[in-house]
Parts: sequence; structure tokens; C-alpha cells
Amino acid sequence: MNWFINWFDSPYYHVLYKNRNTQEAQFFIDNLISRLKISQGIRLLDIACGKGRHSIYFNKKGINVVGIDLSKNNITIAKKSECETLQFLVFDMRKVFRKNTFDIVTNLFTSFGYFEKEEDEQKSITAMALSLKKGGLLIIDFMNVKKVIKNLIVSETKKVDNISFDIKRSVKNKYIMKDIQISENGKILRFQEKVKALTLTDFSKLIHTAGLKIIDIFGDYKLEEFDASKSERLIIICKK
Repeated sequence: MNWFINWFDSPYYHVLYKNRNTQEAQFFIDNLISRLKISQGIRLLDIACGKGRHSIYFNKKGINVVGIDLSKNNITIAKKSECETLQFLVFDMRKVFRKNTFDIVTNLFTSFGYFEKEEDEQKSITAMALSLKKGGLLIIDFMNVKKVIKNLIVSETKKVDNISFDIKRSVKNKYIMKDIQISENGKILRFQEKVKALTLTDFSKLIHTAGLKIIDIFGDYKLEEFDASKSERLIIICKK
């Protein structure tokens, strides 16, 4: 079984990452709406939406949003925020959700690069492209792998809700690995995160093959210029 199916549906995943930065996500979305002139009433598909923090804020800005994620637990949590213009569903990003339907498709906060096979990465980007209307935008927000690898924290321990998380990080076979040992009440569990170290060159190939054109590249949530050695993020804006 793929690592992400076990880990993302584990209650420990939600404990470790419970303090995701909501203000940062909202700041990013506000900047995207302003820069890309995103208008109210458009249709947006948020792919690998997690518990829905981006989807929910886009919806608060007057956008009709569908959020999809492979994790049933994530979607169960996200569904508590559903309304007439906000819907959440369990769905695999490698499949086309609804053809030629959305004005914008988003894949945010490094929610990509999980697959073993390169063909699955291409299937995912192609599915995103096929979900867009003609002239629609795909927004990808990924880590800047060169900076992440350069500043990799090899080992750390975090204690959250009396649960100990021993985290070891490494780079192996083009993947950034995170081995997580969890200790709670004498019980020990182990999980792994494994994200492919995809560069702008890698994404460019996937995007071009999917029939999209890159129209802008940013390096952080302020939407400043991308610098491969310094930028915090790799944010790619593509057009169909």
C-alpha cells in the first residue's frame, strides 16, 4: 500500500500537523486573488485539499469550490464546513474529476510528488488540465527542493499532546524522506513521508505534456520572483 494512504488517514498525522498556519494560507490566497484578478462566482477545484483550509477560505471570498482528497479522514473533517457553494469529496488526483468544468484548479502546500511511478505524476497533471475550462488556470504550490535539501534538519523530536514524534529526514533516490517514530503510552508506531524532489524543470515537462502553458512563477506567498537557491516555495501558474 502507498505510504500516503496509511499516513494521511492516521490520527497521528492530524496531531503532528494540527497547527498548520491558517493566516499564512489566507495571506497567500488574498495575494493570488489580487494578482490573478480572480472574481467572485467562478468555479474552483482544490486537489489534495486536506482538511480544507484553502478551500474554505476561497469559498469565503465568494468562490464556488469543490475540494477533493484521497484521505477519508480529511474529507470527513472538511465536510463539516460544507455549504451550497462548498463541497468536499474523496477522490484520487490521478483521475479526471469533471472535464472542462473549472475556471481554476489548485494543488497547494506541496500536495504532489507522492507517487512511485512518473506516469502517475503525469496522469495527475493531465487530469488537472482536463478539469479546466479553456483559458482556465492551474496553480501549483510546491516546496523549493533546492533550498529544502540545503537546509535539511536531519533529526528532531516534537512533543504534541503528550505524544512523542521522533523525525529523521534524508534524501534518497530523488525523494525527500521523513521517517517518523511515534511513542505514546509505551506504544511505538512508525510512518514515512516520501515526496519526490521535483524541480521547476521537472514540473515544466509535466505541464507541457498536459497541454498547459506556464505564464508565471513565484517564489513565496508574497508572490515575489522565484530564485532556485533562495526562494521558500515554487509557485507555478499555468494556463489552458
